[in-house]
Amino acid sequence: MTTATERYHERLRRVLEYIDQHADQALNLETLSRIAAFSKFHFHRQFTAVMGLSLHRYIQLVRMKRASWRLAFREGQTVIDIAMGAGYETPDAFTRAFRQQFGQTPTAFRKEPDWDSWLEAFTPYDHARAQLMKTSYTANDVTIVQVPTTPVAVMTHRGDPARLGHTIQRFIAWRKSVGLHPRASATFNVFHSDPRSTPPDEFRMDLCAATDQIVAPNDAGVEGGLIPGGRCARLRVIGSSDDLEAPALYLYRDWLPASGEETRDFPMYCERVRFFPDVPEHEAITDLFLPLR
Repeated sequence: MTTATERYHERLRRVLEYIDQHADQALNLETLSRIAAFSKFHFHRQFTAVMGLSLHRYIQLVRMKRASWRLAFREGQTVIDIAMGAGYETPDAFTRAFRQQFGQTPTAFRKEPDWDSWLEAFTPYDHARAQLMKTSYTANDVTIVQVPTTPVAVMTHRGDPARLGHTIQRFIAWRKSVGLHPRASATFNVFHSDPRSTPPDEFRMDLCAATDQIVAPNDAGVEGGLIPGGRCARLRVIGSSDDLEAPALYLYRDWLPASGEETRDFPMYCERVRFFPDVPEHEAITDLFLPLR
């Protein structure tokens, strides 16, 4: 029974991956049901039963998530281009749909995103993907590596994790101003606290960009820092990096006690290897590092 259920869910996962890869194209019931190898007469009900969202609603949220990330974090892309990439024939149609979804126009969101409304809007989407896109980790997925000491530019986010998007926007703007493009400068996040066990006003996370340059005094609050070299357990996460709790929990709860290893005095951190929305969400790559003695 478990094997049959897993095969069933794998067929639906193929559909989710196809939607991720082709969100800027026309997506019809016949094509998607064929990918899942389900009858087109029943596929819509099957999808809704498993995902908790209709197929149409799910596709809309996939497109809106990518569009909202591009608006917030890719200022070089015009609203018109983003609208076309979200499958809307006109900017006006995109604006109406975006306002209905988030309570802001695309232009207003780009200028000052309401992240609380954004998070609320995507709760059903996150829940739906969690039904099928879960990853189970084993000890074979963890590699012990020797990492070099890495000089970085650091912008620290302090306070409510829901406001993290604003800090990311400021950090991207600063990186652009000094020419530290992610293609040439590795991107790291250092997790000083767990958002589930830390009061929101005490939450801290560092946004980092690798650089050999001296970080000059600046109004953005970016300072020079180091990610220390040494032994680390590395776990590669493929797919959404919105919530790294599951892989982090695996490292701490399952892998570490069984490994016989001891942690050293530096927080868990990650390197963002491939970014959404530059790649489809299921193709994003994040390497999670647990520093070891």
